Amino acid sequence: MKKIGILTSGGDAPGMNAAIRSVVRCASCADIDSYGIECGYSGMLDGNIFRIDNRFVSDTIQKGGTILKTARCPEFKEKEYRQKAYENLLAFGIEGLVVIGGDGSFRGMLEFYKDCGLPCVGIPGTIDNDIGYTDFTLGFDTAVNTVLGAVNNVRDTMTAHNRACIIEVMGRKCGDIAVYAGVAGGAEIILIPEIPFKIEDVVKTIKYDRIKGKQSVIIMLAEGVCSCSELKEQLLEKIDGIQIRTVKLGYIQRGGTPSMSDRIFASRCGARAVELLSSDKCGCRVIGTKNNEIIDLNAEEALAIPNEFDKELYRIATMLSK
Repeated sequence: MKKIGILTSGGDAPGMNAAIRSVVRCASCADIDSYGIECGYSGMLDGNIFRIDNRFVSDTIQKGGTILKTARCPEFKEKEYRQKAYENLLAFGIEGLVVIGGDGSFRGMLEFYKDCGLPCVGIPGTIDNDIGYTDFTLGFDTAVNTVLGAVNNVRDTMTAHNRACIIEVMGRKCGDIAVYAGVAGGAEIILIPEIPFKIEDVVKTIKYDRIKGKQSVIIMLAEGVCSCSELKEQLLEKIDGIQIRTVKLGYIQRGGTPSMSDRIFASRCGARAVELLSSDKCGCRVIGTKNNEIIDLNAEEALAIPNEFDKELYRIATMLSK
């Protein structure tokens, strides 16, 4: 293999640039040329493809976002558009593809591979941590630490004013950001999509905390449950004399300098991606981590693995919040 393409797709995640850097530099060591594809699958369709080298990725490992930019591409679901994208890659002599993105990006990559047979490797880049075959995804650790910093700051103000605060975090239908940040930040209540809750139980916890003399209450709310404003309205209807504030962190979780953990993970994934594409039997594979070891699996088999919620960590969180 002499030329590979690299793209980032879907939502951006801290560490994507570190992964791009690793792929480019490891490919260079293997005498493989790298081509950047701007704006994900949209860039493949539009032919936004250009040669990138070690200098292009210099001074990027510490940067959030993605230097290749990203976009969602509904057209890529159609076979005729995937064929057009394949023809654009062929025009540049690209023989393999690295896709950095989440579950939807990987499913697009798999369909692309089935259509054209071009070797593809996926690196899991999403803050949601919602891909079942891997323990963690690229960007998750940074996002949790960003939320944790916000929790620490909010706690100071809530304690000073004897208030409760609902902090809404991202994750779509996965509650991992809320649980990990909630445990690490000492949240009194954690609400996630995987565990149904009753508003009466939340009210009871808040009332008991007030009786016990707690000076602040932090409610960690995953966006897949409801909005922070909706939850606030429900609580105010049932609790008298309480001040509740809301904080919706939003895109602040997706940006920022990647953590050491995400930089190392990205670097290891990039190296494995080049190794796989250099093999004659690469096919379509995805990279991840299990028990702190880098793994790679057949993409179709990996995407069939359901995402399992860490019930034990949630149980611990419940005990620690007492």
